[in-house]
Amino acid sequence: MTRFDVPRFFPALLLLAACTPATPAPEEAPAAVQPTHSTYGTDANLAASQPDAILRYADHPRGFAELRLPQGNGPFPLAVIYHGGCWKTGIASQAYMAPLATRWQQQGIATLNVDYREVGDGGGWPGSFADWAASARLIDEVAENYPIDRARVTLVGHSAGGLPALWLARGDGADGPVGARAAVPVAGAIVLDGPGDVGAERPAFDALCQFSAVDPFMGGEPQRFPERYKAISPSTATPQLEQLLFVQAKLPAPSAATQAAIAAGGARVNVRENASASHFAIITPGNSVYTANEAAMLAVLKGD
Repeated sequence: MTRFDVPRFFPALLLLAACTPATPAPEEAPAAVQPTHSTYGTDANLAASQPDAILRYADHPRGFAELRLPQGNGPFPLAVIYHGGCWKTGIASQAYMAPLATRWQQQGIATLNVDYREVGDGGGWPGSFADWAASARLIDEVAENYPIDRARVTLVGHSAGGLPALWLARGDGADGPVGARAAVPVAGAIVLDGPGDVGAERPAFDALCQFSAVDPFMGGEPQRFPERYKAISPSTATPQLEQLLFVQAKLPAPSAATQAAIAAGGARVNVRENASASHFAIITPGNSVYTANEAAMLAVLKGD
């Protein structure tokens, strides 16, 4: 088993930078996914625990996820976590989400912390979507081999990771990024300062990243590929969720129209806004902003 060390990052640099069977990963993570001192991440107040297992969902270097299990016999709720990084390779990996995964592990939540390809290493449209779809197949494998409560699975995404957290919970037709597919059956989703509708929130998300992030990820601007933006909008296909929690900081809350489109599928949609909070405070264990929102997150994760 491998431990990914999470360095202490410098907040001023953050936004500037900013299926196959499961088999063990190599003992050391590939260099391509090792964060550097100036990469996107958090000045974490909690050291990451060693994963209980590293599971592979694809044969490329970033096709893996870290599994952490709480102490006890279970069955445990499972949080499937997708990192941010403006979908641009070299900015982020799963490593900066490890302290949050560790905190939830301590609170009785199993976590699957997923890495994936981004623009520059095979990701974007459709590569990132293919990775997300493949990684979701690990959920059933984990539930079969570990003490996981399959009825209490939550998709979680920070920043750009909010997209897979919502996209996986809905089905697609043939015009989807990986073609027709069924929704991944999950109970809930948590979006941590991420978009509710990438196309509708394109200017705000680019402003958060401080560079054009959406168009390179989608392969072009909405005028060039309107069908792509439409294909992943919640107004086209609604996420199939029992509950959805947005915990926002730098990004504004999704519009009333976006929230209504999501709720049309039956989800209870709640939004917690944290005015003046940093993009990373909401995911940093020990930070007062994270602490103020933890109970709401745990309620979703535990299915309360």
